[in-house]
Amino acid sequence: MQEEKYIEIIGAKLHNLKNINVKIPRNKFVVVTGVSGSGKSSLVFDTLFAEGQRRYVESLSSYARQFLGRLEKPEVDYINGLTPSIAIEQKVNTRNPRSTVATSTEIYEYLKLLFARAGHTFSPLSNKEVKCFEVNDVVKFINSQPLNSHIYITVKLNQNKDAISKIKTLMQNGFTRLLINDEVIKIEDFLKSEKNIQKNTYLIIDRLIYDSNDAGFDNRLADSVQTAFYEGKGEIWVLIKNNEENSWNSFSNRFEKDGIKFEKPSVNLLSFNNPYGACKRCEGFGSVIGIDEDLVIPDKNLSLYEGAVAPWRSEGMTEWKINFLNTSIDKNFPIHRSYNLLNEQEKDILWNGDEKIKGINVFFKSIEEQSYKIQYRVMLSKYRGKTICPDCRGVRLRKDAAYIKLLHTNKLKGNYNFGNNFASISDILLMPVAVAFKYFEELKLNSNDEKIASRLLIEIKNRLKFLLDVGLGYLSLNRLSNSLSGGESQRINLATSLGSSLVGSTYILDEPSIGLHPRDTEKLIDVLKNLKKLGNSVIIVEHDEEIMSSSEHIIDIGPMAGSNGGNIVYEGNFKNIYQSDSLTAKYLSGKMKIETPLHRRNWSNFIKLGKCNLNNLKNIDVTFPLNVITCVTGVSGSGKTSLVKGILYPALQKINGNFTNIRTGKFDNISGDIKLIKQIELIDQNPIGKSTRSNPVTYVKAWDSIRELFADMPLSKRNGLKSQHFSFNVDGGRCEQCKGEGEETVEMQFMADIHLTCDICKGKRFKDEVLEILYKGKNIYDILCLTVDEAIEFFNENKNISNKLKPLQEVGLGYVKLGQSSATLSGGEAQRVKLASFLTSGKNHEPVLFIFDEPTTGLHFNDIEKLVKSFNSLITNGHTVIIIEHNLEVIKCADWVIDIGPEGGENGGKIIYEGTPEGLILNPNSYTAKYLKPKLN
Repeated sequence: MQEEKYIEIIGAKLHNLKNINVKIPRNKFVVVTGVSGSGKSSLVFDTLFAEGQRRYVESLSSYARQFLGRLEKPEVDYINGLTPSIAIEQKVNTRNPRSTVATSTEIYEYLKLLFARAGHTFSPLSNKEVKCFEVNDVVKFINSQPLNSHIYITVKLNQNKDAISKIKTLMQNGFTRLLINDEVIKIEDFLKSEKNIQKNTYLIIDRLIYDSNDAGFDNRLADSVQTAFYEGKGEIWVLIKNNEENSWNSFSNRFEKDGIKFEKPSVNLLSFNNPYGACKRCEGFGSVIGIDEDLVIPDKNLSLYEGAVAPWRSEGMTEWKINFLNTSIDKNFPIHRSYNLLNEQEKDILWNGDEKIKGINVFFKSIEEQSYKIQYRVMLSKYRGKTICPDCRGVRLRKDAAYIKLLHTNKLKGNYNFGNNFASISDILLMPVAVAFKYFEELKLNSNDEKIASRLLIEIKNRLKFLLDVGLGYLSLNRLSNSLSGGESQRINLATSLGSSLVGSTYILDEPSIGLHPRDTEKLIDVLKNLKKLGNSVIIVEHDEEIMSSSEHIIDIGPMAGSNGGNIVYEGNFKNIYQSDSLTAKYLSGKMKIETPLHRRNWSNFIKLGKCNLNNLKNIDVTFPLNVITCVTGVSGSGKTSLVKGILYPALQKINGNFTNIRTGKFDNISGDIKLIKQIELIDQNPIGKSTRSNPVTYVKAWDSIRELFADMPLSKRNGLKSQHFSFNVDGGRCEQCKGEGEETVEMQFMADIHLTCDICKGKRFKDEVLEILYKGKNIYDILCLTVDEAIEFFNENKNISNKLKPLQEVGLGYVKLGQSSATLSGGEAQRVKLASFLTSGKNHEPVLFIFDEPTTGLHFNDIEKLVKSFNSLITNGHTVIIIEHNLEVIKCADWVIDIGPEGGENGGKIIYEGTPEGLILNPNSYTAKYLKPKLN
């Protein structure tokens, strides 16, 4: 073996790694796999990438390093052959409310330049182009006239009381002639006639006969035009007399049309991160605090008479309802018709009223006028929420930006949101990536614009193509970055990396297949191979069978999780892994498998949604059974999340009287056994706590019992230590230097923040007197360092603690340390911690509807089996489980499947199938069926 062709890791001992040696081929497509918690991330991210980052910092000058502190070397003997490393993790990298898909991929930067340089401004009144003429433009126009044409450079004079005095001043300044009704008259003769100024009166600046052979003609003409622009305050009129034909032409160097003054296209005007370009109403955020229709009318099945308008139900406000009922009789308003059946005109009357009728908006305006009273402020807060800014349609730019458009010279074939008009930057930002790519592919500009825009268009199309290749064609360019899932965020970072065209680097990815339908995984594999072809090493932590089989080298870490893992159980090509005895090999070969249920559960209770219409959903009706496991499937972007998280969840929450800031998508009605659902829980991949102090043991309520146990120790009582002294969240027992964090954070302006171990407590988070208290030979910090599996064994005699920890073990998190910060948990791990907290108290709950968003994220086959058992446990306890999922092992275990498609984006949003998995595989229109069939057979 030639050493320089490998990244060689010798003696890796970090976390649970057992002093392992591994050689990773450079410039290859490498997959690292193994059960959850086996040590994959410890090897790839915490050792390999961390050492790359440390070496980068060490390469900086001593002056720069003094501000960074010293980065600890990972517990590894040495690493050879390491190239510059880039880690792309499955986390939403930004919480910035201004960050969008377009800004994070740099597409927006190129769009701003494109519209600023090649955009044309159009008046919203006449829809005609706004042009600003320079002296050269007028000279060029006159030079295009026939030889010997008579040219009159003039300025139009206004009819007002000061007109005569103005003409006298002009005569004193050396001007001698006027042009009235195309007739030349001397100014002194006009003044002697004592006539009033007429409508078509012009001051002659110069008279010329066009002669292209006259060397001084252009200079004289340019001087005259310059003078005319000055005297005419930016506007001049040119009369061309040729063969008895008169032709008037106006030119303005002011950027205006139809009496409106426009801003010239500029990058600042097209930037919502700049106060100059941001929408004045929403200040560039795209949303405003306003009256939320979903909060005002939570149950759209009710009529106005039945009390559809929630604020009019209270005793003091019923007079508004009575007043509306009485005054709307003349308009024949249907007071007994449910709100969802009202047409747009009827809804407009209800909300806006007219001269006699006082609608909902008038009601809230009245409440706002009395907001000095606390009860009215409370009422307003109940019905306010984030609504799309009406001025900018959520695009965040001031109105002027929408007047700047690209002039296409060809007939566009696509069905675009701007119809037959030209596209503005707002139109493009509202497009899904796939539609935007199609638009730029067929866009043809005139020759002048093409010269300016050619390079910009290449960059835009390349980046859009990369987003398409990683399966994100359904996302709109205006989509907020902080609303993306972890997998989507990671694939956007991957697309951005492809756009940068780096070579000679090591790319480290954490499960890029998250959120992808099996059909889309094939495209992702091609992208990863292209990244390798550029001359990079690609190392992926992954559980997906298709990606594993496409790799050139595979490393399996195990055999189990936590202290029972950390060894290399297989290393080599994929074909030979079947000879291994690892869990991965057993599942891949079929020796072990997740069993398909023998019977599907029957159901009689359900919730039905009618005419769902959000994003790409096509007015669909859908039924969700209760007391069973339902999987909502479909290709990426087909509409699964829109249906479940955009309509079902917020609609049920608001019917149950619970507040949610998620805006409910449009639907006509909701029916069925809604009253059987007492609680709705959305368990997604968001972090389990807002601070880094949150961890699994606090989330499942076991930490309080552990603190009380330590406070009961004899030495604690002698030293006066209470349970709060064993908390790292409050003053008393925690280290005051790091405030119980165990580390101090150095903010980096140009790279990721650096975390340094606290010098005082050496990372142990507590004061020495607290650490002196021992239980069975371990102090409070030692307990935080235990894994869940170790802690259950350690607290075996204390059932109060061990019973609270067991659900974490049941959902496959036995390897996680009790004190591991929630910020370091993957999206899938955070989701399973939430699930464990419900398993802890699930038997005591009234019926709960659980909604899971891709719960298999980060899970090995072995862990998926544990997860399915947890779902079945919830059903046994009388709950309902709805899962948005791509994983075929989970889909085959569901009682009911709702498949949405057939494609992503605009070509999706239809119900392809509702029924059991056995029925789904018979459906020829379903992509899911194609991939599920081998699993069921």
